[in-house]
Amino acid sequence: MDKLIAQLEQASVPARAVPYDPGFRPAALWTRAYRKLVAENAARRKVQIALGRPDGIVYHYELEILPWCAETAEATYRYIERTLKYLLWQKGGCNVWIAGCPEAAARLATDYRAGGAHAFDADVMGETVFSAPFTVKACSESELPAANEPKYKMGGCWKGCRVGFDLGGSDRKCAAVIDGKVVHTEEVPWSPVTETDWKYHRDGIEDSLRRAAAHLPRVDAIGGSAAGVYVNNQARIASLFRSIPKPDFDAHVRTLFLDIEKSWNVPLVLMNDGEVTALAGSLSLEDHPVLGMAFGTSLAGGYCGCDGGLTAWLNELAFVPIDFRSTGAPQDDWSGDFGVGAQYLSQQAVGRLAVAANAPFDAACTGLPERLAEMQRRLANGDAVARDIFTAVGRFLGYAVAHADSFYKLKRFLALGRVTSGGAGDIIVKESTQVLREEFPEIAERVRIEMPDEKSKRHGQAVVAASLPSDDLIKG
Repeated sequence: MDKLIAQLEQASVPARAVPYDPGFRPAALWTRAYRKLVAENAARRKVQIALGRPDGIVYHYELEILPWCAETAEATYRYIERTLKYLLWQKGGCNVWIAGCPEAAARLATDYRAGGAHAFDADVMGETVFSAPFTVKACSESELPAANEPKYKMGGCWKGCRVGFDLGGSDRKCAAVIDGKVVHTEEVPWSPVTETDWKYHRDGIEDSLRRAAAHLPRVDAIGGSAAGVYVNNQARIASLFRSIPKPDFDAHVRTLFLDIEKSWNVPLVLMNDGEVTALAGSLSLEDHPVLGMAFGTSLAGGYCGCDGGLTAWLNELAFVPIDFRSTGAPQDDWSGDFGVGAQYLSQQAVGRLAVAANAPFDAACTGLPERLAEMQRRLANGDAVARDIFTAVGRFLGYAVAHADSFYKLKRFLALGRVTSGGAGDIIVKESTQVLREEFPEIAERVRIEMPDEKSKRHGQAVVAASLPSDDLIKG
């Protein structure tokens, strides 16, 4: 192993050991150790990253690095590349400019292309999401495009009779709301991730809409929450539809929600479930900024900024790196990357830790949702292994929040999703808060980690999704 990287990994051993994952090296500790070395080096260099989209949105991010040489190159490249990776999935973009480190820019251009180490990210951020080639260019500071970060407000609209839905990997929720009063909520199990027939998804969504509509005198608007990337109500990439063949996806799924809007003849607004998580948090807490994460089949994120408005960011935190160990980090089965969020803060994390703990399951308990439910049942019965597993998730979260503090302005952090149900959520909040207090006291003073009540956790996103269409869109 590179000498400097070995030094940084030693400096990033967590003070609170993580049960069943002793090799975990939090990104927050690794980057803090690197930045300390940078601050002590008078020859440090400034690097600026610009991340752009075809519509003219441009995000800026700045960091300082050690002087580039044989002894520092690997660690410095990891620092820059992992930062870019976080920015790509936090904010989204297909054009990258790097000012201040042409050496890193050249290597990034190689890694983020077809056949490269991060071809998945380049393909998704390029043609899949933004319908444009993904590019990385070295430039001077004066050649960086100007920052352009628009914001918009959405949600909290309750006029009329509304249907809300929330599509998860193991269940779909629906709600009926009349002038802000919830008159019905329901949860229906389904298994969309492994289904190859797009009609299964369409029929399931329509079924939920009809179930909710049956409790209303009419339907004035529909709001939806779903895992994945959606642009103007069009699905671009989503784990819910990952098993559908691409020709069927392009022909039927991409415009599925536009087709549903047309068939119901009412306004429909669909947003990533993480964004609705954050909106739910901001509305219930009457405070902002709020970073929300939904710990479900995968990991979804969303953010309400300092003005209480949603952003144009992607906040697909399932793919952001939070573990910087060189070897032994779990590999994400979709992106192929190592040490990213979904493997630490989702049902996948519980399943992975259960395997590491050699926790026995009966023959019928094969899927991640079933194993999560079993672990939560064992926790309720006082099982020590189950407690350790949720303790590990909580510690992962504490370090993940500390790392997020480098990318978001934080005040309130809201944890939702099936993993946080029951006693598991209390452990996760307690352990993550303790990590902040012990390792990052300056963050702990201004950031509060919390959960909504149980009903809000299980049905709140469907209710809040109903408020997405603007009151101005309601007819009459």
